[in-house]
Amino acid sequence: MVNRIILNETSYHGAGAIGAITGELAARGLKKPIVFTDPDLIKFGVSKKVTDLLDKANVAYAVYSDIKANPTIDNVKNGVKAFRKAKADSIIAIGGGSSMDTAKAVGIIVANPKFADVRSLEGVAPTTRPSKPILAVPTTAGTAAEVTINYVITDVEKKRKFVCVDPHDIPVVAFVDPDMMSSMPKGLTAFTGMDALTHAIEGYITKAACPMTDMMHIEAIRLISASLRDAVANKPAGRAGMALGQYIAGMGFSNVGLGVDHAMAHGLSALYDMPHGKACAILLPTAMKFNASKSGTKYREIARAMGVKGVDKMSPAEYRKAAIAAVEKLSKDVGIPPTLSGVLKKEDVKFLSESAYADACRPGNPRDCSVKDIEKLYLSLM
Repeated sequence: MVNRIILNETSYHGAGAIGAITGELAARGLKKPIVFTDPDLIKFGVSKKVTDLLDKANVAYAVYSDIKANPTIDNVKNGVKAFRKAKADSIIAIGGGSSMDTAKAVGIIVANPKFADVRSLEGVAPTTRPSKPILAVPTTAGTAAEVTINYVITDVEKKRKFVCVDPHDIPVVAFVDPDMMSSMPKGLTAFTGMDALTHAIEGYITKAACPMTDMMHIEAIRLISASLRDAVANKPAGRAGMALGQYIAGMGFSNVGLGVDHAMAHGLSALYDMPHGKACAILLPTAMKFNASKSGTKYREIARAMGVKGVDKMSPAEYRKAAIAAVEKLSKDVGIPPTLSGVLKKEDVKFLSESAYADACRPGNPRDCSVKDIEKLYLSLM
């Protein structure tokens, strides 16, 4: 079996990594970037950390910030117009998955105009040209969009999210700087951190998992479980550990896919505007229980990576239970609700289940599941 691994051309890691942005622009002959970011990052001065560097280096740039937390088709269309109006040659995406997903869709459409209908990018789109160069600066430790070949767009009209998978969309350079994440509030830190853990666990057990990505995912699980509590407390070591752990998880899952947790989470975000990471976190223990019988010995290694002692003396039933319990404990410690009570409406379950079954993440789930199976999973969390 042949396994394909796609990563950034270049990535910078550690405090102060954004200092390399202007040098990368110059080295690549990029003279007019457009900055994609969201209104809150502008309001709280986070984006300014990057634009100050551009100003100091006399780099001309434009700014586009019409980006929602769950970016929409209109956000993408308006971004394409902004890119062309600015006569830009590249994008600097500053933010979480929302800014980077919007940047990916825009970069792909500008380079491949026949895909101007954003919906045509769903699934594995047969684009022929690489995206306009994207330099990605994550401000959350969770989505890993700076190193993935995936992006997710919300179709407001159809009340659904759709996943796009395209090797042409990966940012050429990532600047993973924990200092850019220090202003994240506790809730967002927790949600995005649990999203990263979900990436690592789902990527580790997915049908397409391979030895190279297994190595990435286990290290990501170890780093995230050791760092997330301190990151929520805004301790520098926790921020640094999460910045690296979520990136490593992205290196893995981008190349092998995810599973039913993400498929179900996309619908919750689209229908209820729930933060994606929060949806993933609430679903994770339930999805793990559903997949336990198809996990082989991998839950033993998940439990070990999360600090559970004595796993080698446990039976499969015991170490699977221990792995799930460790995830539940971490979720509780960082303030994740245990259920969807007060959010999920019973009358929406059928629509959500059908949407999750059609989602591009669902086929990678280690245990095959039907629409009825997904309905039961949703209902168990009410």
